[in-house]
Amino acid sequence: MFNAISNDFLVPFDGSFSIEKSLTKIDSLNYNKSSYQENLNQLNDRIDNDQRMLYAQNHHSVLLVFQAMDAAGKDSTIRAVTRGINPSGCQVYSFKQPSSEELDHDFLWRTAKRMPERGRIGVFNRSYYEEVLVVRVHPEYLRYQRLPNRVEGSEFWQQRYESIRQHEQHLARNGTVVIKFWLNVSKDEQKERFLARIDTPEKNWKFSSADVEERGHWDEYMVAYEAALNETSRPWAPWYAIPADDKRVMRIKVAEIVAETLESLDLKYPSLNVRQTDELLQIRESLVKT
Repeated sequence: MFNAISNDFLVPFDGSFSIEKSLTKIDSLNYNKSSYQENLNQLNDRIDNDQRMLYAQNHHSVLLVFQAMDAAGKDSTIRAVTRGINPSGCQVYSFKQPSSEELDHDFLWRTAKRMPERGRIGVFNRSYYEEVLVVRVHPEYLRYQRLPNRVEGSEFWQQRYESIRQHEQHLARNGTVVIKFWLNVSKDEQKERFLARIDTPEKNWKFSSADVEERGHWDEYMVAYEAALNETSRPWAPWYAIPADDKRVMRIKVAEIVAETLESLDLKYPSLNVRQTDELLQIRESLVKT
């Protein structure tokens, strides 16, 4: 079963992660436009090469989960990291407010049916973690889920964490490599990005007053994120808390983790047995003669 690669931003598996102590920016690291693009291109090439072997080997699938506060840069990071990958080998899904059909199933159903097939990389822009993040901050949403005999308080959230842990362990046992990224943007940087969306006409479409309303629950979200990361970061489904105030640094760090994780799987192109090789040589000989 997959084991997480070591990394400075790996969320510990012992429940000791602290948001207060986690970085939103790496002061010692920055990229100009040229060095950023050069590094990203190299990482894209590594990811693309490994995805080709992943597809050919057809043993593993990879699931990348992205969670963050609004304006942290999920969309642009997903776009940057997956650039250059064969579209047939990558699937991206964005999960927003659940539909009535989705609410008629358990909270894992809508994402479970979107899991990547073997040989492919799946990307979740938000995920089943919304059920222990936004729903924890707004427990009134639970009334739409019509849960029978629902327990109250901390026991309820512990049950959801347990369901998520078991779900991810089941995926790992069956060949899905689950890597989860929390893009850790500061409250001050989020404000600047919201202001940019208002002040820049071509970014107006990104702005939503609902995002500002959610900003009012910042402290509650930080409590929910810290609990979720501590409860569900495991060797077979790790969380990485990525500093997100500098978008270039954030994208490079995410791409590095994806590339190194793929390389840790010891991917190889399938080799032919003697019979298959002989058959191939016969076919080649026949083609040459025609």
